[in-house]
Amino acid sequence: MNSGSIDRKPRLLIVDDEPFNLEILSEHLQDADYEVITAEDGEAAWDLLATDRAFDAILLDRMMPRMDGMALLARLKQQPELMQVPVIMQTAVGAAENVREGLTAGAYYYLIKPFQRDMLLAIVSAAVDFYREKRRLEQQLVAQAGNYGQLINAEFEFRSLEEARQLTLVLSHACPEPQRVALGLSELLVNAVEHGNLGIRYGEKTRLLQLGRWQDEIESRLSHPDYAGRRVRVQFQRGEAAITIVITDQGAGFDWRPFLEFSPERAFDPHGRGISMARMLSFDQIEYQGEGNTVVARVSLAGA
Repeated sequence: MNSGSIDRKPRLLIVDDEPFNLEILSEHLQDADYEVITAEDGEAAWDLLATDRAFDAILLDRMMPRMDGMALLARLKQQPELMQVPVIMQTAVGAAENVREGLTAGAYYYLIKPFQRDMLLAIVSAAVDFYREKRRLEQQLVAQAGNYGQLINAEFEFRSLEEARQLTLVLSHACPEPQRVALGLSELLVNAVEHGNLGIRYGEKTRLLQLGRWQDEIESRLSHPDYAGRRVRVQFQRGEAAITIVITDQGAGFDWRPFLEFSPERAFDPHGRGISMARMLSFDQIEYQGEGNTVVARVSLAGA
């Protein structure tokens, strides 16, 4: 009944009442080295989840008999062991109001039928990686617990994604709810590297994820003379009412305003959720400054 090890092969649950859809989805995903379990509708999926909850993502058809996708999603979000498992909603209906309804209910990933194989794999990989990174951070927070609650003022610099992960652990432990802060802080620090210092733009990342080349491009740019000297600077300050974390990269900035809310237009992309989810789930306030290469995140200390 537990979520299992993050070191095993990723497991997916596909819920769809069309046998052909189950077959083609299973074929594509098994070829990509996922373990796939299928259910023919929401009722069958709910019965299965009563005894097997070790999934890294759930691909869920919206329109099904007996129990449709939205009804099953609502049940998933009421279960502590399942509420964090990412749901990828499959739909033939791309209207903004339908997508917005799913986003509000907690389906942050979408696939429009008929889908392209590359986009399917990119979306699934993004959802699984997000979930596994969340669980990895939670495990590391427990394993590396330290007395960072005494941290008052500090400054840090880093350049790589691994250094961003290590700094996430330190600064999250300095906050009253480390697990709440960790995922959002990780997203902001990673953004400062990839989109800020390394200059990878939104559309470019979409293409790299579809091609499976995102990590390779990160490593290539980190060693490139144009980017190798760039650092992300992080300032930490504990006040009486809040902890303030200021993250500044050396990039050209970006238009951050569209990313504060997770819009239906980006629901079909394999990324673009980090800032809005950090704002909704991890911090009490997020404020971008200047050209967008400085972000100020605050965590309230009320009642801490």
